[in-house]
Amino acid sequence: MVNKKEQEIKRTEKTIENIEESLTRSEEFIIKNQNALIIGVLVILAIVLGYFGYQKYILEPKTQDAQEQIYAAQQFFEADSLDKALFGDGNHLGFVDIADEYSVTKPGKLANYYAGIAFLKKGDYDKAIDYLSKFDADDEVVAPMAKGAIGDAYLEKGDQSKAVSQYLKAATMKDNGFTSPLFYFKAAQTYELMGNYADALANYQIIHDKYPNSKYGNTIDKYIARAETKLGK
Repeated sequence: MVNKKEQEIKRTEKTIENIEESLTRSEEFIIKNQNALIIGVLVILAIVLGYFGYQKYILEPKTQDAQEQIYAAQQFFEADSLDKALFGDGNHLGFVDIADEYSVTKPGKLANYYAGIAFLKKGDYDKAIDYLSKFDADDEVVAPMAKGAIGDAYLEKGDQSKAVSQYLKAATMKDNGFTSPLFYFKAAQTYELMGNYADALANYQIIHDKYPNSKYGNTIDKYIARAETKLGK
């Protein structure tokens, strides 16, 4: 009994010694590296404070300014005053300058989309592609619409292959009952222009199977029949 108790006491003492040694080594490490540790903490603190300071005192006011500027440009866009929408009216900036000066804000990023659509309407397809390609968003509808509009620009330029590629990217970017059938349909129509009725039929069939209640799903049977006729089915 005595031996067993003594052994337990010795084990406890050994454990305490190990802990003390570990604490001593930790203390020595901290003492030796305290300057580096303090600098590391200060750097992390500076990054955190810098981030919140940037958000509060730079990004938020800049976003507010951009929102005020883009509102006027959107009004011009809705009124089909495309030049004023793009380049401003002397009192407010247009989408081109908003996209440039407020590029880090959400309104600034959205200005790229509007600028691209405005240039598309004006028939300046290269600039349309440039601005629409700069638009970066994860929106359920606007992001696919931007990608599909790039397809429209390529189609107007006569590049049917690139147009189809963009339409298919737009169709699969966000799976929903609005943009997906729209761009599968545009892809199918473009395949028909290219004389590729097999791929046209495949895309019409996707609309038939996955989006029967969409705008295009309601009339898709006649397009399927036409493509099948062209294929001799």
